[in-house]
Parts: sequence; C-alpha cells; structure tokens
Amino acid sequence: MTHTDPFLALSARTGRFSYGSPRAAALSSDGARLLFLRSTGAEDPVERLWLLDLTTRRETLVADPAALAPGRTGDPADLPVLERRLRERLRLWAPGIGSFAATGDLATAVFALDGRVFRTDTATGSTTELPVAGPAFDPRPSADGSLVAYVAGGQLWLTGEQPADAPLSPRDGAVWGVAEFAAAEELGRTRGHWWSPDGSALLVTRIDESALPLRWFADPAHPERAPESFAYPQAGGPNADLQLWVLGLDGGRVRILWDTDEFPYLTAAGWEGDGELLLTVADRLQQRVVLLSADPATGKTTELALTTDEFWVDPLPGTPQRLADGRVLTSYDTPAARGVALDGRILTDERLQVRRVVGTYRDRLLIEGGEGDPADQQLFLLDPDGGAPERLTEGPGVHSATAVNGGTLLLTSATQAGVRRTLHTADGDFPLADLAAPLPHRVTPKLARVTELGLPTAVVYPRGHAAGTRLPVLLDVYGGPGYQAVANEPRRWQLKQWWADQGFAVVTTDNRGTPFVSPEFTRAIFRRFSQVAIDDQVAALQALAADHPDLDLGRVGVRGWSYGGYFAALAVLRRPDVFHAASAGAPPTDFRLYDTAYTERYLGLPQENPDGYLADCLIPDAPGLSRPLLLIHGLADDNVHPSHTLLLSEALTRAGRPHGVLPLPGVSHMTPDGGLEAVAAAELAFLRNALDINPGPNPSM
Repeated sequence: MTHTDPFLALSARTGRFSYGSPRAAALSSDGARLLFLRSTGAEDPVERLWLLDLTTRRETLVADPAALAPGRTGDPADLPVLERRLRERLRLWAPGIGSFAATGDLATAVFALDGRVFRTDTATGSTTELPVAGPAFDPRPSADGSLVAYVAGGQLWLTGEQPADAPLSPRDGAVWGVAEFAAAEELGRTRGHWWSPDGSALLVTRIDESALPLRWFADPAHPERAPESFAYPQAGGPNADLQLWVLGLDGGRVRILWDTDEFPYLTAAGWEGDGELLLTVADRLQQRVVLLSADPATGKTTELALTTDEFWVDPLPGTPQRLADGRVLTSYDTPAARGVALDGRILTDERLQVRRVVGTYRDRLLIEGGEGDPADQQLFLLDPDGGAPERLTEGPGVHSATAVNGGTLLLTSATQAGVRRTLHTADGDFPLADLAAPLPHRVTPKLARVTELGLPTAVVYPRGHAAGTRLPVLLDVYGGPGYQAVANEPRRWQLKQWWADQGFAVVTTDNRGTPFVSPEFTRAIFRRFSQVAIDDQVAALQALAADHPDLDLGRVGVRGWSYGGYFAALAVLRRPDVFHAASAGAPPTDFRLYDTAYTERYLGLPQENPDGYLADCLIPDAPGLSRPLLLIHGLADDNVHPSHTLLLSEALTRAGRPHGVLPLPGVSHMTPDGGLEAVAAAELAFLRNALDINPGPNPSM
C-alpha cells in the first residue's frame, strides 16, 4: 500500500517498527546457545533463523527462507490453511519462518515454510528438506532429532529421511495434532502434539468439530474464488469435542481420561518424564481449573491441584505448575492483588500484582509483575521457601523475561528510550542485536489515576502544543478484558503521537474490566460489559478535563479496534451527549455471535444471562444513532466475523440512520502489510470532517 503521510509510510515499511527485532527466542538446555527469529533489517519483513553462541558471542544465520524457497517466503496465500489460521491466532504477519521447534540442546531445529518441512543442523547450518505427505504444519522433532512429527490433511505424520506410508493417527474424520480455535485464540494453547522424552510416543489432541456451526468467508474482490469455511464455537453452542491420546510409534494407543463434559477445555499439556503427563483443564465458565497427573500407559488421571473462583479463574501464565521438588504452584487472588501460592501457602502479598511466572532463575522463581503504577512492569525473584520478592529491574517501563534457563536470562526492557534486549550470563552481560528502525518519537504521555476508582489514564498532546490552545479530544481506546492500553511501552505510543500531531489531544483510559490493577478492578464487568466501560470512560474524560483545560469536551471523537471498536460504536449510540463521532474497527456488535471461551468467561451462558447479552448488544441501539459513525471491517476476519459489522449496518440502514462502512477485502483481524496505516488515514479524514477540524500543518515526522 502507498502512504503519502511520512510517518504512516515509515510505520508500514517497518512493520510498525518491528521488522529486524529478534523474537521467539529459545535457550539451550545448558544455557550456552540461543535460537531466535529475526529479519535482516528494519525494512526487511522476512524472518530468518539465527543462532547465538553465548560463549563466543558469535551470531550465525542458520536458515534463510530466501535461499530455501526462492520467491516463496511465507506469503499467506501460500500457507496451509491450518498454519495461516495459527499465525492469525498468534498475531504473526511477517513472512518467512513464522515459528520453529528444536531439540533441547538446540542442535536440531525444524520449521515449516509454505507447507514444506525443513530440518537444520544448527552447528553447521546444513538444512535439509524432509519428505512430507502433503502441505505440512507445525513440525516438531523428537528428543534426538531423528524423527519429526507434523500435521498434514488433519492427520499426524512422521518424517525423517523417508516419508511415512501412513499417518500415525487414525483416519476417523477428526483433526489430530492441532489446537482448536478456542484454545489457540482464547486459552493460550497453540499446539496439539508433544513428543515423549524417549521418542517412543506422542501425546496428541483429537478434535471433532462436526457439531459446530460453519462460518463462511468469500472475497467479493475475487468472485472467481470459492468461499472458505471453518467451524466456529459460538457462545451458548457446542464446543469442539476434544480428546487427548498417547500414540506409540509401535502402534499402541491410549486415551487420557478425565471428565471432558465437566472440563471441556485443555489449556496446557506435556510430558513430565516418560512415565507421566501433566495437563491443565478448565470447566466451561472457567471457574474451576484443575492440574492433572496422567499415566500414559493406562490413561488414568489424578488431581494435583484445583483453583476456583466465583467469577472466573483469570489465566496466570506459568500456573498451575508442579515444581521440580513436587510442590504445586497455583494462582491466588484476593480482591486487591493477583498472587501465587505453593501447595496452598501464599507466597506474595498485596504490594505485588503477579502477571506471569516465567520459570526458575538462580534457584528462585522469576516473576513478571507490577508494584505501584500499573503502567510499569518489573521482574522479581521469589524464593519458594519464603522471604520478600527481590526486584531485578528498576525505572519506568515494561521489563520482561524473553527466555530463561538456570543462570542465563534474556531481559527485554521497553522504556521511553526504546527497546533493548540484554543477555545476562555467568560470563557477563551483553546486548542481543536489534535491527529494528529507531522509534521516530520519544513520547511522554501524561499519566494519571483519576476518579475514586483510580482509573489509569494518559493524555498525549501535539508536539509543540501551546498551553491555552483548545484541542478536540480523540479517545483512543480498547477497554476490554485481557489488554492493558496505558503502559510504559514505547511502540504503542508512536501512533498515538501521530494522532496528536494531527491536532488532537489523545486520551487513553483503562476502565474497569482491563487487567493489572487488581482482580476486583478486572471483575467489575462480570456478566455485563457495556455499562461499566461507558461509565468509567465518561467519568475519566470529565476528570481529565478538570486537570487539562485544553481538552475541548465539545468535540470528542472515539476510535478503537476489536473490543475497542465495540466501545467506539457503543459510545456514540448510548452517550451522544459526550461522544460526537466514532470510528469502530472490527467491532463484535452482538456477543451472542462471538466465541464460547472468551464470551462465556465474562458473560456466562446466553441461556442463563439473556438480559446481560441483550444489554451488551448494539443492534437494538441502531435507531437511536445521532452522531457520525464509521464502521471498518476486514472481510477475511475469522476472529470477529465481518457479519458483526454488517448486521449493525443493516439495522442502521433499516432505521434510516446515515453511517459509513469501510470494507477491507482480504484483510484479517490483524490489518497487516500497511493495512493499519491505511485505516488510520481513512479514520483521520472521517474524524476531521465529523468534528469540523481544520487540517492545518502536519508535523508527523
């Protein structure tokens, strides 16, 4: 796409300033080597596989898609359907090697490229294409790297130097070895097969989606192409029938047994040795999460830990887990704080909001969490035998552990100065090369906690703004569960600064329902989304205007994507006295049509909470629209289906309410390849017209 605005053009060329950044890092079992993905520069989108020797600090290119498949480097059109959908679940849009799997020592790595499977000797860089039964997806090596399991045609196959004559899984009409939609999109499990440590068997999911309704996608820009369908678990309807099996290379098959009717969701699984499996399962409303031990020889399971919550068990990555000494680590929430407990003994107090248990570092638990301002994230070491957490990082920013193994740590620190990655080893500390484009703006949002609820807020002004000059307000919002918008992470503020430079005071507020303030703050949306969100956003605007007199509350626009798009449409439909125009991107306008795992966690079953679902549905509000509204939707969006926007547009048209619709043919929920920047340009034109704003000079770069 061509962009005339300098900032938008740069953002599109650099993948929103992400091309050239290392990601998907993995440390070897001895902590001496690091594998990761990265392109060759700031304007190169194609991701390659690299090896870093932490002793010599020498970096080596291991696998280059341009050499392995000239002219075919992971374009979505060339990918198997399952891989394309998994990339959507993971929000990966860069071409090249989207993911890889490696043996524990990192000596062997495997990856898929355009449906082909490659195995690489990382020490020599020798890469071999392996024979496969068809377009392949999610290859994973055995412990010694001699065999590779992969999915083709919905079956699990093995390959080495010779192709398999038959799949390892039976041909029974189900899909084997993959994560179903609910697991990959909402529950954090993106894989469906795991090798045993001795390489004699695999733990494999079996997914039967025959009871699910089909969603169809057609590309109106290409009427000659056949429409595509996929099974979608709609709120209140059936989920995929999930089973878990141990498939032996000798032909043996054992089903892992638990009450799948009571606990239909598998959120994590894996081997704890050749003789034991660990799996985490959850009930449909996710109010009970169980850690199970399973015997791979008999399929019998034993409960190790049960976590319950009257609202929902908020996923805490890294829990539940069993530590090396046998004790079980679980999440433990009070109204004021997210914490962890070991065998029921609470390890943290209300001064620390735990966000993730990363792993073990220097014989202690490594924790990502917040202490004080929720805009910041720090790293802490926690002794499982007691004692106060030790803070490893300092200063405003979002500090995270990208990879950890024993005494080796890859630390990523995102601050106003930019993003830096540092390897901490026994031999010293040194940076991991980041080739991404420098961020064009050093943005300093004005952060504040407002109202008696302490709502996190931020205001970004145009560069060079003169105090006393009144500005129209742009509420740039998400507002939904699972995403924090007000955070000291620099890349997210780049586009907000661009919006400010177009003549807006850009306001962002995390209303109740969003994470990382406290469990009580998050759970305020239980059984109804809309009322809390709208009340908090209005209250925050009014509180900010009292402290920021240049905010002109007579001209307030609102924009957002996904849940933020839902809120934007909600705002002008229900509070036109406050919000004067809205751009709503990919909005889920009726949560009765959204997926089971996400929606039911917060709203319950539609059969049991019909009033809550109706209150959150935007369709009945259509006749009351009195403000300009632009609806935007990618026609290839398999997360929020474009029917959500079309149903609201239909209701608005029937009611005679003028509105705009911007369809994006071939675009998914991610808006890749410059799509986000094209949308921003269209939104700017719409909001300027709707709020009667003179464009003026554009200091966008």
